[in-house]
Amino acid sequence: MTGASRGLGREIARAALDAGDTVVATARSADAARDACGGEHERLHVLALDITDAAAANAVSAEAIERVGAIDILVNNAGYAELGFFETFTEAEVRRQFEVNLFGTMNVARAVIPHMRERRSGLIVTISSVSGLVSNAGGAVYSASKFAIEGWIEGVAQELAPFGIRSLLVEPGMLRTDFMDGKSANFGSIDIPDYAEAITQHRSFVDGANGNQPGDPKQLAARIVALAYQDEAPARLVFGDDARQWAGAKVDQLRQEIAQSADR
Repeated sequence: MTGASRGLGREIARAALDAGDTVVATARSADAARDACGGEHERLHVLALDITDAAAANAVSAEAIERVGAIDILVNNAGYAELGFFETFTEAEVRRQFEVNLFGTMNVARAVIPHMRERRSGLIVTISSVSGLVSNAGGAVYSASKFAIEGWIEGVAQELAPFGIRSLLVEPGMLRTDFMDGKSANFGSIDIPDYAEAITQHRSFVDGANGNQPGDPKQLAARIVALAYQDEAPARLVFGDDARQWAGAKVDQLRQEIAQSADR
């Protein structure tokens, strides 16, 4: 489990412990992850991990296997959001978004997959977002990283299926976590007057939504833990009424655009 120190990661770790599982919880701060998961527990192993460090991902994977014997389920959850208009982000900020959300997620998967492939068994849970299906003004950079994750894991899942490794791609809507506040989200650092009014409206929306999101992370965590042990679990979980509405509208739009693209 990555990103276990807060938000959805914390809730998944707690739900897995409550279900009787052994959990290896990782975060940049091991102490923060331990506190978030409820403190010392005989089935909880906490390790520090910065997912952007590929060598560290390999070392943590090896240590996890040594401690618990096998990794049955990988939950790739760690990530954050750059929320703002594209031109207000520096190149470094955009690259950082991809370093964490995409390449960091790949680092951990690359460290764990050989172990699962050798055992011919395993489940990779990838926490994406409905923003990996639908992009809006103020979310272009974040959505770009999540769109990339979706394309990557969709193909990887097909590559790994012959080895008995399953994939669950999770696409939540807005969850009541600290995802939209300053602990997780960043906003563009370049001031562009042409966007001033739109940015003010966007920040007002984000500030108003923070803490009032409709989705319950505990409910989603319980769903993920339950699905992890179903042999016929879906490959994709779109969670929340808002996510299903946005995803459904995107599907309808695509159907219309495909029909309009047909030769006549």
